[in-house]
Amino acid sequence: MRIIRSPLLSQFENVVHGMSTRDFSRQGDTFGFNLSFGVADEPVRVESNRKEFFARLGTDYSNAAYQKQIHSDIIKIVKAPGYQGESDAMITNVPDIALAVSAADCVPVLLYDAKRRVIAAVHAGWRGTRKRILERTLEVLIDKFYSVPTDIYAYVAPSICQEHYEVGKEVAEIFPETYVENKKGKFYLDVAGMNVQMLKEFDVPVENISLSSLCTYEEQFLHSYRRDRETSGRALAVIMLKK
Repeated sequence: MRIIRSPLLSQFENVVHGMSTRDFSRQGDTFGFNLSFGVADEPVRVESNRKEFFARLGTDYSNAAYQKQIHSDIIKIVKAPGYQGESDAMITNVPDIALAVSAADCVPVLLYDAKRRVIAAVHAGWRGTRKRILERTLEVLIDKFYSVPTDIYAYVAPSICQEHYEVGKEVAEIFPETYVENKKGKFYLDVAGMNVQMLKEFDVPVENISLSSLCTYEEQFLHSYRRDRETSGRALAVIMLKK
């Protein structure tokens, strides 16, 4: 199992981050190193996979903060590791808390305020993007943690690319035409592009934004629900501050 990291965030020695990938090297693992309890995988295996992943990141699974993702615009300010309830974004300025978002095509966004040493992890599917959860997370960073956009660094981690993200007409019609491509009556949505635009509109400098070029649907080493359906596992994208 390889870990995908962003060169943008890797420049900060006090930040641990990474996104997990598929791995079928373990006997009997039909989900390919799944890290979610929300699929039909064996809980014991998921627990073992999570412990291994966090150890390889350089921390302990007991430091993980995780949520029940419901495609909302709910944001939690995290003070301790463990289960945070229903939400789709988490923020903390407490070291050794590893914020983890689950994804298998949706857009994970990892944020770091380098001046105030605050981190955030956001899960943005089309519903969360429609609700502008990333924008709301930035607002909380500014209102509650006194962040300044020019100090924020953002990694938009691997997600499904527009070419493979077909949506119904009723979904396409609620988004700006800029992010919808109509191919002979089929509609394709650029969710990652919309989230990048939110960062820019919030005055996060372009040089502080890293958009992964990897498509979860195209790359076989990434989890994709659109591609694999019921046999798809889930990845975790994680960010943590070191002490």
